[in-house]
Amino acid sequence: MEVAFYRDYAARTSEACRVARPLATRVEGQRWSLLLEDLDAVGFPARRGRSARDLGPCLAWLAAFHARFLGVEPTGLWPVGTYWHLATRPDELARIADPALRAAAPDLDRALSAARFRTLVHGDAKPANFCFSADGTRVAAVDFQYVGGGSGVKDVAYLLHGAVSAGEERAFLDAYFAKLRAALPTGVDADALEAEWRGLYPIAARDFERFLAGW
Repeated sequence: MEVAFYRDYAARTSEACRVARPLATRVEGQRWSLLLEDLDAVGFPARRGRSARDLGPCLAWLAAFHARFLGVEPTGLWPVGTYWHLATRPDELARIADPALRAAAPDLDRALSAARFRTLVHGDAKPANFCFSADGTRVAAVDFQYVGGGSGVKDVAYLLHGAVSAGEERAFLDAYFAKLRAALPTGVDADALEAEWRGLYPIAARDFERFLAGW
C-alpha cells in the first residue's frame, strides 16, 4: 500500500502536505523497494516530540492532506485507513474487559464508516511520523503503511490522543477546521463537512480507545 501511495498519489500532494518525492521503485518477486527524496536535505531536518507546540504544524498538514484528497477513492490503498479499525482487530476486541465498550465497538465502527465526507487518511499520524523544518513551523509526513479511506477526524483523534487535555482539545480542533476550510476545493459544503466531522470526532476518539483497551 505504501508503494501504491508514493507511486500514484504522492505527486498530487502540495507543499502544505509535503511528502518525500519518490525517485525510483524496484520489484523483485513479492518484494518492492522504494528510493525516496531525503527530507532532511530539502528543509525538514528536525524531529520533535508530542508537545502541544508541535501539534499545530501536524494538524495543518493533516488539514491540507484531507482537503487535497477529499472525495478521492482509495484505489490501490486500504479501503479503510488506519491500523486500528475494527475489521483488522478481532483479537483486541475479544480482549476488552469492559463489556459495554466491547458491545459498543460495532456501532462506533458503523458510525465512522457511514461518513458522507470521506478522504484519504494517513493512518498513523503521530509526531514521530512527521519531519519538521528547523524552525518547527512546517512538516513533511512519512510512513504511509496504513493510508486509506475514511473521515479525516480519525487522524486528528489519533494525533491528539494523550497529547492535550480535555480543556485544550477544542482549541486544537478549531485550529484544524480553520485550516481545513481554507484548503477545501470550491463547491464543497464546508458547513456540512465540519458539522459531520466534529460530530464524528468523539466517536473516532472512542474507537481508538476501544483498540487500546484490547491491545
